[in-house]
Amino acid sequence: MIPRYTHPEMGRIWSDRRRYETWLQVELAAAAAMADAGIVPADAAQALADTAAIDVARIEAIEQVTQHDVIAFTTAVAEKVGPASRWLHFGLTSSDVVDTAQALQMVEACDLVLVNLAALQSAVQARAFEHRRTAMIGRTHGVHAEPMTFGLKLALWYAEIGRAIGRMARARETVRVGKISGAVGTFAHLDPSIEAAVCRRLGLEAAPISSQVIQRDRHAELLTTLAITAATLEKCALEIRGLQKTEIGEVEEPFAKGQKGSSAMPHKRNPIGCEQIVGLARLVRANAMAALENVALWHERDISHSSVERVILPDSFIALDHMLRRFTRIVQGMVVYPDRMRENLARSRGIVFSGQVLLELARRGVSREQAYEWVQRNAMRSFAEHRDFKSLLLQDPDVVGVLPPAEIERAFNLDEQLRNVDAVFARVFAAPAPKPVVAAVGQSS
Repeated sequence: MIPRYTHPEMGRIWSDRRRYETWLQVELAAAAAMADAGIVPADAAQALADTAAIDVARIEAIEQVTQHDVIAFTTAVAEKVGPASRWLHFGLTSSDVVDTAQALQMVEACDLVLVNLAALQSAVQARAFEHRRTAMIGRTHGVHAEPMTFGLKLALWYAEIGRAIGRMARARETVRVGKISGAVGTFAHLDPSIEAAVCRRLGLEAAPISSQVIQRDRHAELLTTLAITAATLEKCALEIRGLQKTEIGEVEEPFAKGQKGSSAMPHKRNPIGCEQIVGLARLVRANAMAALENVALWHERDISHSSVERVILPDSFIALDHMLRRFTRIVQGMVVYPDRMRENLARSRGIVFSGQVLLELARRGVSREQAYEWVQRNAMRSFAEHRDFKSLLLQDPDVVGVLPPAEIERAFNLDEQLRNVDAVFARVFAAPAPKPVVAAVGQSS
C-alpha cells in the first residue's frame, strides 16, 4: 500500500502504470532499433508505435492466469496491436525489459530527489545567514563545550547536504544503464549494436557486460546513497529535537495554528515532524541492507532480488522524498530563540572560556600541566559552589600572578571566540555547489 504521505509525482514514478509504461518504452525502442537494422519490418515497428497501449486492469487479469508479469504485459499489449505483435519482444528476455525499464524509473526518481535536495540546501543556506552571528553554546557529549553560533550549525548541514547532492548525482549515473544481452548475457539472439541503439534511444548507457540481469551492486550503491541521505536528515532532525527540549528551548519546529500536540495535555508542542524523519531514516537504512543482500545471486540470475526490489525501491524513494519535503518546511518555519541561547550560554557561569584561559597561561610560560591544574580547580569550584568562574580566577593568586586582570577579562571576550565565523562561512558558501547534469523531472538525459 502506498503511504498516505506519498507525493503525487514520486508516487506516479513508482505506480504500476508507470512501470508498464517504461516496459513499453523499452519494447518500442527495441522494435525501432531492430527496424533500423533490418531485423523487424519497418511497418511492423511503426504499427507497434502507433497502436501499443497500456491497460493495467487487463495486464493484472492475465497475470492471474499466467503467473508471469511480463508475459501478461506482452499478451495485453498484443491484443491491442494485432498482427504486428509478433515482432513485440522479439529476441528479448524478460530482464532485458524489466531491468532497462527500472533504470528509467530510478533515474526519474533520482532527478526528483536532486530537485528536493537543492530546495532543502537553499532553505538551510537562508537560515544559516540569518543566524550567522546568533551566539549559542556548543555541546560535546551533551555537555557545554565552547561558544559557537547557530549559523555555524546550519552551515555544517549545508555542506553535508552538498555532499548528498554529489553522491546522488553519482548514484544516478551508476544506475543509468540498460541491457539487451539476452538470457545469460551472450547476445545470442541480438547483437550488441542493438543494445547500444536501444539504450541510446532511452537516454541510458549500455552495461559493458551483464548476465541475465544488470548487476545489483549498482542498485546497492543507489540504496546506500538514499540511506546516507536519510541519515543526514535524521542527524539534522535529531538536533532540532534536542534543542527543543523544554530545559534547553533554543529551537522549535513550526507548530501550526490549530495543531494539537497531545490528546491529554493541551500544552504540548511536540517535535513530531522531526521524530517522523528520524523514524523513516531507520526504514531507508534497513532497505539499504536488503539491497546489499541482493548483490549475490545464483549463477547468471535467480529472482530472489525481484520481490525485494518491488518493495525497497518505491518505499525508499517515497520515504526519502517525503523526508526531504517535510524537513525543508521545518527548516523554513523553525522558530529560533536567540535570547534563550544567550541565557543557556551564560548558565555555566563562564567555565566555557576555560580553554582560552589555559592558552593565555601557557603563552606566559606556565607549563600546560600546571596551567591545566589551576584552571580546572577553579572550574570545579564554579561547578560545586555555583560561583562565577571569572571571579574565582581573579581571586586565585597563582593565576593573577601570571595573568593581569585585563588579560583575564579578554579571555572571556565572546567576539574573540567567534572571530573566525565569517571565514568559515566564506569557505562553506564560496565553494561551488555540486551541479549535476539532470534532465527535467520525469525525463531521462
